[in-house]
Amino acid sequence: MAALVRWGILGTANIARAVFLPALRESGDAEAAVVGSRTAEIAERFAAENGVTRGVQGYQAILDDASVNVVYIPLPNTLHAEWTMAALRAGKMVLCEKPLCATVAETEQVLAAASESQGPLWEAFVFPFHPQTARVQALIGEGVIGELREIHSTFHFRLTRPQNIRYSRVLAGGALNDVGCYPVRTARLLFGDEPETATAEAVWGSSGVDVEMCGMLGFPGERRLLLSSGFRRQYDTFTRLLGTQGQIHLTNPFHPEPQDALEIIAAGKRTIEHPTKDRVSFTAALRHIHAVARGEETPRYLAIADSIGNARALQLLNASLARDDQAVSR
Repeated sequence: MAALVRWGILGTANIARAVFLPALRESGDAEAAVVGSRTAEIAERFAAENGVTRGVQGYQAILDDASVNVVYIPLPNTLHAEWTMAALRAGKMVLCEKPLCATVAETEQVLAAASESQGPLWEAFVFPFHPQTARVQALIGEGVIGELREIHSTFHFRLTRPQNIRYSRVLAGGALNDVGCYPVRTARLLFGDEPETATAEAVWGSSGVDVEMCGMLGFPGERRLLLSSGFRRQYDTFTRLLGTQGQIHLTNPFHPEPQDALEIIAAGKRTIEHPTKDRVSFTAALRHIHAVARGEETPRYLAIADSIGNARALQLLNASLARDDQAVSR
């Protein structure tokens, strides 16, 4: 294919404007060719304001455009399955926002479509592509902190608009689905295993979603993830990796910027590193996708390998939260 990778964007979500498009510009060799929305007016305005070549009404027109190589899907969670499968069946490469789907059953359907398609599918956990993550994996692999036994991980931010879709139960919102999924993906990646048990509790909002939650996932070998997420306090992604001989502290393992720190506490020393060079967290993942599109790299961290485990882990935690919700109702 041509060196310039052409993207179609399904929807005008804020994450597309604030994160995806700046990363696309930083990554280079790619074009935001078209964006779709419910009305042509919204799409055209978004395109004009954010450097997208054109805006169109609806999403199908993007999938029918043979010049579009890759599709980014930042739609509400309950629309991910429908449009991801449609994009795959149209022969597109797809980057879909997390969580890939609202349920395990939907995830299985989407991954079945991915296995039958020619276009690879990624769930938009971009941190596995970061140099910081590679550095953490190397430190753990070298035994710098001994055996990794426990992970403490948070993801909180303040959400002030009551109309935000994250507050919608119908659209599969809630703190766990929106940001609690990041510590879950981190633990699965670093432990290299799947959780077996879960306990969780939540603060429930008036709309019926968890606005704050905390919980524990138990992994084989008596290892555990302690996680906390929510919409009611300042931005916080601090994460501690606790080993038998030391610790690693990360100010932001999920969306690191150049100022974010990786601190190693082991062998009686404290060492601080700043492995992240890109300004935008999505950039490394987009560079990889572009290289795959040009036939220069083999796809890594595909949804078909990674996403069902996260869906099942979220199901474990959501089942515990559902019991908590019922107890509150009584």
